[in-house]
Amino acid sequence: MHRPPDGAQDDRGSVRGAGNCASNHDGAAVAPESATANGGTPPDLGTPTTFILLRHGETALTPEKRFSGSGGTDPELSDTGRHQATRAAAALHERATIDAIVASPLKRCQETAQAAAARLNLDVTTETGLRETDFGAWEGLTFKEVRDRHPADMDAWLASQDAPPTGGGESFAAVAARVAATRDRLTGTYRGRTVLLVTHVTPIKTLVRLALGAPPEALFRMDLSAASLSTIAYYADGNASVRLLNETAHLR
Repeated sequence: MHRPPDGAQDDRGSVRGAGNCASNHDGAAVAPESATANGGTPPDLGTPTTFILLRHGETALTPEKRFSGSGGTDPELSDTGRHQATRAAAALHERATIDAIVASPLKRCQETAQAAAARLNLDVTTETGLRETDFGAWEGLTFKEVRDRHPADMDAWLASQDAPPTGGGESFAAVAARVAATRDRLTGTYRGRTVLLVTHVTPIKTLVRLALGAPPEALFRMDLSAASLSTIAYYADGNASVRLLNETAHLR
């Protein structure tokens, strides 16, 4: 049995690093085209489209490790979450040149994005494709509560990416399809630019998984902290490179 992904509970996480790894745009691994046949210069693919992925700050549900998706109460940031958003915004102002900000419509992401927008002097564009999973009847419950009330559904959900949560929520496969379509749309819109995406655990993990060409169960093997930063670069030949995962130095 896999442990539940931290996206399910809108919490968990320790700092993990990830090196560069190429994949095609649909998530299947490919050999990197890093040099010409004469052993010389790598191809000039131009400026990549770079997504800086910021997970929203904490809400009141985060420390309690409760399912908090797009089908629940839509909580706002807690005082801790607002502090985290402010710290993340300051770090982005110091470290990155960002051309645009795109955020999930949920309140916790909109608040986190507005903190960054104020520091970066940018507007926030809302993108519904960046919303968190709809966890159905599990919204607001802890993992243990779901295990006690819906054990068969929980087992199925952990075993198959096609199984939805109880009560008509989204499966991991449905979320992956939504996130991949959103990625393709945004990389086309912002080609060659650096974009801050303010979103949630499952969309961020899904973008990382697809960039690495990793299987669906890789979602269970990543940790992602509140207000953490991750970065993916997308190249003109369809390859992607994960440059940063779950960086939290700005919160210390």
